[in-house]
Amino acid sequence: MEILLEEFYKIDLNLEKYHFRKLYLDDKSYQINGITHSGKTKLVKNYLLGLKKSTYLYINCDDIRIDIEALNKHLNSFCNRNKIDVLVLDNYKEEIKFANVSQLIITCETHYKIDVLETLQLYPLDYEEFLAFEHKYDSSALNHFFQLGGFAHMHRVSADERNLNIQRMLRLALDDVAVDIITLCAKLVSQKLSAFTIYERLKQSRKISKDKLYKSFDTLVSKNYIHLLEKFEHSRATKKVYLCDTSLKTALTIEKNFGNFFENMVFLELLKSGVDCYYDDEIDFYLPKTNEIILCKPLVDERRLFKKLEAIEAFIFTHSIHKVTVISMNKEGGLSHPLAKVEIVPFDIWALGD
Repeated sequence: MEILLEEFYKIDLNLEKYHFRKLYLDDKSYQINGITHSGKTKLVKNYLLGLKKSTYLYINCDDIRIDIEALNKHLNSFCNRNKIDVLVLDNYKEEIKFANVSQLIITCETHYKIDVLETLQLYPLDYEEFLAFEHKYDSSALNHFFQLGGFAHMHRVSADERNLNIQRMLRLALDDVAVDIITLCAKLVSQKLSAFTIYERLKQSRKISKDKLYKSFDTLVSKNYIHLLEKFEHSRATKKVYLCDTSLKTALTIEKNFGNFFENMVFLELLKSGVDCYYDDEIDFYLPKTNEIILCKPLVDERRLFKKLEAIEAFIFTHSIHKVTVISMNKEGGLSHPLAKVEIVPFDIWALGD
C-alpha cells in the first residue's frame, strides 16, 4: 500500500479547461455530495492545482488497486511523514478511516453525518453555469440547454450519442431497479407520484419486492437523482416528482410532454437557488418567503392564463400573494389583476435574474 500511496502522491493531476461553478472551496474541510457527473472531481482538482503539489494527497477511492484495510493501516503515517496538509478522498467509501491532516475533503453521492466536515451539495449545471460552456450567448443558447441539459460533459458528446451516453452513465451508477424507477419517473415527470404507484406499475413487468423498491426509491431521493416536492401545508399528500436533470427525460422515454419538461427545468433552477417552494392545486410553485406564485407556461395563451388566475384567486387572496410570475419560452409582458402583480417572463431572463 505504501507503494500505491507514493504513486498517488507523485502523480500530476490533469484538468482540462475549467469553467468555474457557483460553489467554490476554501481552506475548510468539506464533504461534497452530488450525483455522478455533477462535477465533484473537477471542483476538487481545480482547488488542488492552486496549491503547492507537495502539500496535498489526492486519492480516487474507486481505484480497484486499493485495499481498504491496508489503506487504513498506512494512510495516517504516510500523511505525517510527507507533511500532507490537504487530503482528498474522491468517491469516498465509509469504511475508510480519516488521516490527521489540516484539511480533509471527501466527495460522495451519499451524505454522511460527519461533524468535522462542512457539506456542499453540487448539482448539474444551472442555466447561468451552462452559459459558461457556450462559445457565444445568443438566441440559440436556450435551445442548446433544452438539448443538452446540465451535465457539463455533454458538450463533448455528439448528438447521436447523447441519449446512449446518459443511459450508460445511469447503468454504471445505479442498479437495474433504480434505473427502472427513474425511467418511470421520466415518463411521469412533474406529476404527483408515490413509491406505491411506482411499485404497482413496475410489478406488472418485473418481479420485485415492495421493500426493495421502497428502499431503492428512498436512496434515489437521498442521493438527489430524483426530487420530490411537497404540497403546501399538506406534507402527507402525494408529492410531485422531478428529475435531477431534464436530459434524463429525453434519454429514458419517447413520450413527449414539453409542458412537464419545462416545469422540471423551472423546478431545478429554484432548487439550485435554494428557494423553499411547494405546489398546490392549480399552482406549479408557491414561494412563501416572497409571497410569490410561479406558473410554467412555455406557450402563453392570455385567455387561458386569465382562466388560470381565476381558478387560483382564492389562494392569492388567502395567502396575500404579492406577485404571480408566469415563466414562458420567449413571451414577455404583464397582465392587470386586482389582487397581485402578474408578470410574464421568458425562462432565460428569469433564470439569469437576481
